Amino acid sequence: MFQKILIANRGEIAVRIIRACRELGIRTVAVYSEADKDALHAQLADEAVCIGPASSKDSYLNMERILSATIATKAEAIHPGFGFLSENSRFAQMCEKCHVAFIGPSPEIIQKMGNKSEARKTMMQAGVPVIPGTKEAVYTVEEGLSEAERIGFPVMIKASSGGGGKGMRVSEKKEDFTENFLMAQQESKNSFGDDTMYIERYVRNPRHIEVQILGDKFGNVVQLGERDCSIQRRHQKLIEESPCCAISEKIREKLGETARKAAKAVGYESAGTIEFLLDESGEFFFMEMNTRIQVEHPVTEFVSGVDLIKEQIQIAAGLPLSVSQEDISPNGHAIECRINAENPRKNFMPCPGTIEHLHIPGGNGVRVDTAVYAGYQIPPNYDSMIMKVIVHDKDRASAIAKLRSTLGEVIIEGIETNLDFQYDILQQKDFIEGKITTDFIPKHYSI
Repeated sequence: MFQKILIANRGEIAVRIIRACRELGIRTVAVYSEADKDALHAQLADEAVCIGPASSKDSYLNMERILSATIATKAEAIHPGFGFLSENSRFAQMCEKCHVAFIGPSPEIIQKMGNKSEARKTMMQAGVPVIPGTKEAVYTVEEGLSEAERIGFPVMIKASSGGGGKGMRVSEKKEDFTENFLMAQQESKNSFGDDTMYIERYVRNPRHIEVQILGDKFGNVVQLGERDCSIQRRHQKLIEESPCCAISEKIREKLGETARKAAKAVGYESAGTIEFLLDESGEFFFMEMNTRIQVEHPVTEFVSGVDLIKEQIQIAAGLPLSVSQEDISPNGHAIECRINAENPRKNFMPCPGTIEHLHIPGGNGVRVDTAVYAGYQIPPNYDSMIMKVIVHDKDRASAIAKLRSTLGEVIIEGIETNLDFQYDILQQKDFIEGKITTDFIPKHYSI
């Protein structure tokens, strides 16, 4: 087992990893930017190293500085969390060259599954159902339009290197294709430095379902059930829950086995997620694979009883999975709300600032993952998510009631948040009845 791990991240996920390391008896090194000098993760770790200015490109995305901090502190491994360098195959490769363990899959798997065009090909070869779309990368409007007409409108235009909703546009008809393609491609260039695109059939009113998987270095792969992540705003998830309330046991079993098949097809190691779109008829299609831990991993931890961060660390250290598929027996229902420092009344404009007063609730089946505290100043340089509120209960109705009660206790003063907006979603009749699709937000709110 590792003696010391460096966490190449910030915020609540860095705190989450530090806590898991403490429980495993592993010392930790935090890295922080100048804007994060007072951040909680830098205070909780055994050591902390400043790696540069506030800008992500000069700090949390600066591979050389992070590796220098790793070597200087004699850390044996790096946990990248999510975002930043977590799915950067070059960084994973650099870790290998420096004889530092990367807590995640190999650079080759990250490269293969991170490129969405390549991932589609791989899944098709493995017999995993994919959304009808392009088989080769698309670079020009002319190529894209030709493929769109072959597939049939409406189509989804996607950046091959995309993520987090960036580089995605829906084209309803031939006349709006050029504008949407060029906008998506430009966004991909700006966000990922890549103009590679692909086109796929647009599935109307789908659910966004993902299956959590774990794989070790011995060929063992388990799936820990599905999460419904359909409540989204502009492709950014807001509420996630497990299990999905709208599928039969037969479809659930098929989803899980398909996810295991997909992971085994690429020899996957570490924690990962296979994402699917589920249409109204119950048919599902592979969408993408995330080769990292997910923001919403706590709901799976509640329902499965498996600590995903600890499993990641143990897998990277060369240990076998601590659970087999027969050990996984989902229990109850869990729901997570993402609390962001943003103003829903002003088009969800980010609202950095100082938290003047904070009350975090607790209780049976309540978990709050956060890195903020009273007096903490939220910097304007990073993602606006400041807290995840997660609850677990015997069934979905009980979990919804518990989450409403818990959100009603949260107090965050000094900044604007989406707390009331999240509470309102939980009051919606369609949400309560489980009538959830990816267009839930635009359908119920004029924003």
